[in-house]
Amino acid sequence: MTAPSEELQPAVPYGTPDAPRIAVRGEARLEVDPEIARIGVTVVSRGKDRRAALDDLTRRNAAVLDLVKSYGDAVERLESGSFSISPELKEKGRGERIHAYHGRVRITAELNDFTALGELTTRLADLDLTRVDGPWWALRPDSPAHREARQQAVREAVQRAREYAQALGTSLAALVELADIGAENPQPFAGAAPAGRMRSMAYDATEDAAAAPLDLEPQRQHVSAQVNARFTMAPPRL
Repeated sequence: MTAPSEELQPAVPYGTPDAPRIAVRGEARLEVDPEIARIGVTVVSRGKDRRAALDDLTRRNAAVLDLVKSYGDAVERLESGSFSISPELKEKGRGERIHAYHGRVRITAELNDFTALGELTTRLADLDLTRVDGPWWALRPDSPAHREARQQAVREAVQRAREYAQALGTSLAALVELADIGAENPQPFAGAAPAGRMRSMAYDATEDAAAAPLDLEPQRQHVSAQVNARFTMAPPRL
């Protein structure tokens, strides 16, 4: 009886003396400039009653959205996330007496203009009771860098197989199989690692003078691709 682990393994396509096979792996690693940057903005408020905290949060949230939208096409995406209004209880005294209410709303912005990013980040961080996290540098899912990495991995596999064949005094005949690493026996997706580096800034502005724009240096992105390839070659004379 075949063991369960053996049943999951794909059959290895061995060659024959008339059609020997070569199995190789092609790899490519590129370092490219980022295409987008994401920042997270957290706006908070505090009031003696729920309505005061909510009104203050609404005003601050509108100011942040208007500021981000003023950068036009430099902002590719603007989204509002979690929102909360929570009571703060007094530490002393009998019963559950509310001391104040705290409001919080989370906003995410995605920009493609890194010059505007530095200025916008500074202006947001200069607002009262506003926290800015980021930036997170990244490539778009359809970035040409991903395609270039895959194509380079294929070319590297062909070159490696050709060198093996040349070492035997023969040449490649045909491509038998080309597959992504793990395509024959895929593993559950565990989630991608966060791209780029995070910086966190929290400010409570007390001066009217505008802060100088931050000089943000984009973080280079690493793109990789791997393929398995099998070829047949003309029978060598050993």
